Amino acid sequence: MNITIVGTGYVGLVSGTCFADSGNDVTCVDINEEKVRMMRNGVVPIYEPGLEIMFKRNVREKRLEFSTQLSQAVKDAEFIMLCLPTPPGDNGEADLSAVLSVAHELGSLIKSYTIIANKSTVPVGTADQVHEVIASLTDTDFDVVGNPEFLREGAAVEDFLKPERVVIGTRSERAAERMKLLYEPFVRSGNPIILMDERSAELTKYAANAMLATKITFMNEIANICERVGANVDNVRLGIGTDSRIGKRFLFAGHGFGGSCFPKDVKAIYKTAEDNGYEFKIIKSVMEVNDAQKVSLVRKIEQYYKGDLKGKTFGLWGLSFKPETDDVREAPSLYIARALASKGVRLKVYDPEAMENFKTAIDDKTNDAITYAYDQTSAIKDVDALIISTEWNEFRRPDFEAFLKLMKEPLIFDGRNLYDLDRARRAGLKYLSVGRPSVNLDAPKANKRTKYSA
Repeated sequence: MNITIVGTGYVGLVSGTCFADSGNDVTCVDINEEKVRMMRNGVVPIYEPGLEIMFKRNVREKRLEFSTQLSQAVKDAEFIMLCLPTPPGDNGEADLSAVLSVAHELGSLIKSYTIIANKSTVPVGTADQVHEVIASLTDTDFDVVGNPEFLREGAAVEDFLKPERVVIGTRSERAAERMKLLYEPFVRSGNPIILMDERSAELTKYAANAMLATKITFMNEIANICERVGANVDNVRLGIGTDSRIGKRFLFAGHGFGGSCFPKDVKAIYKTAEDNGYEFKIIKSVMEVNDAQKVSLVRKIEQYYKGDLKGKTFGLWGLSFKPETDDVREAPSLYIARALASKGVRLKVYDPEAMENFKTAIDDKTNDAITYAYDQTSAIKDVDALIISTEWNEFRRPDFEAFLKLMKEPLIFDGRNLYDLDRARRAGLKYLSVGRPSVNLDAPKANKRTKYSA
């Protein structure tokens, strides 16, 4: 089948590459000429595990091509997948300007029956808007389908190749049959293709992300209570996660969620409800709690130092909003860095993949207070404390003796609860995490020659 992917962000590039790998001819379109040039030369512009090998194979076999010209890319397309940004405006409403702009172009370009599928996360009613725009410009037969993606950054390739479900929103039998045929290679293990109307498909994506964001936020609230009553959120998590009605996933406490999806989508579904005369109170609380949670470590740091932070230097491990991605959009690290730099703190930061994106995302004034370390060890040399913001696997088993030898004080503020409390205690670390008892806070400053007993 001939497929055109419009937009080559995480969703577009992963979707295009995976469709090509299943034997389709795919053209990915992007207005960024430099990005297209890089991809034509075999350079993957994003970090996503498993993507590069598949990408290069399909480029080499000429099933995956790239263009800046929409008119050329859609010439023989049977499917046009819109994978365009829908960023939130100041009021939380999703900005559909990119989607509707492309729809206007398509109205004069499609010459035979074509399926236009919205893979972008879009507000309820977007398929109707896109259909109206295109229909006003052409007499050619076409269908607009809601086909939301459910890809996790860091596991997007696996999620696309082995989806738990495929949602197709259309009332057209013709479009439904063609879409099912397109996705058939990915659901051979029996996972469902779910057919529904366009508006339900659009709302399904928002509902899924809002539910997961709510689950994370609920556990962060529980963690905050644990800290006040002397309980351990890890034990609470085990106690409720074994209940099949609740499940084990998305129950890990931390210092807030970020990324390109959850923050944007909870704002958008709240705005949709508001526009239709309904106050989505749970989601309003989710947004408020998450905003506060992102700087919860800063409050702990201020409390530990009794507000006297000026002149301190902290290491910061992890800049991406989650491991296995270079995406820093809405990452807690951004909020932490800005807050601490404004208080006269210097930071030595390290991330395996996200440092360039972080440099671009952070403001110049904050960046002046940052040193970019070349590895995790150099990021803790001569620092007053270490902050952990992202749960990269390489941070999970550090050299604990290095903390004692290299840091001015072996003090860790952990926003992802990476370390076992007993092990941290035996190692001689001063350790503050989320929703768990603090360790060794009353201990004197450790002798840097002290050996720890694991």
